[in-house]
Amino acid sequence: MAKIYFFLKSYFGFSKRESRGFVLVIPALIVLYLIPLGYDWLVRKKNEEHYSAYSHKIDSLVQAGWKPSQNNYQSQSIGSKSDTVKRANAYQKPKSPQLNKMSFSDADSVVLQIVPGIGQTMAGRVVKFRDNIGGLHSKDQLLEVYGMTPEVLERVFDYFDFEPGVKNKIPINQADVNTLAKHPYINYGSAKVIVAFRDQHGPYQTSDDLLKIKIFNAEWVDRLKPYLEF
Repeated sequence: MAKIYFFLKSYFGFSKRESRGFVLVIPALIVLYLIPLGYDWLVRKKNEEHYSAYSHKIDSLVQAGWKPSQNNYQSQSIGSKSDTVKRANAYQKPKSPQLNKMSFSDADSVVLQIVPGIGQTMAGRVVKFRDNIGGLHSKDQLLEVYGMTPEVLERVFDYFDFEPGVKNKIPINQADVNTLAKHPYINYGSAKVIVAFRDQHGPYQTSDDLLKIKIFNAEWVDRLKPYLEF
């Protein structure tokens, strides 16, 4: 024992009192460590004995002519599953009612407000643009409405059907300056030039005749062409 105290004092720097305490604690730690191991061993041994006894009984029954059968269990299991499926099919989540999808060309400023992102002001702008232009031949034309974004444009046609077509065309050889200037693609200055050129050179035959007016280019004429009537 004296050698153990000397070792603890020289190696760990323990005092004599600390060495004695350490020596007393070690056996207690060993006992605490061995208790769970012993308990597990006892439980395992008891389970092995139970299993051995059960196996012996099964072997005896088999030797006596008994045959295990799971037909009853399987039939009960199948019946239980069938009942579960029937009950699951009996309860179904009701479908959400869908709104009527109307044509965009027939929608007014009130109905258009159902689209997320379109309020009263934007709805008024859209209807005014659509009616003044005479109808849309492309969905992208709505992007010309002030404040319209591609995201809102896409949502518009989630709620409304798009039918391309120009309903109201401009009779370019009869329209006066004010009538021409009402169209979103023609400003007042351009309208005056169109009428003045017509008065000097006679009626327009095709949209290409507008290119004779040097201030107009092909891009501008092509944009306006679907709305002209000759």
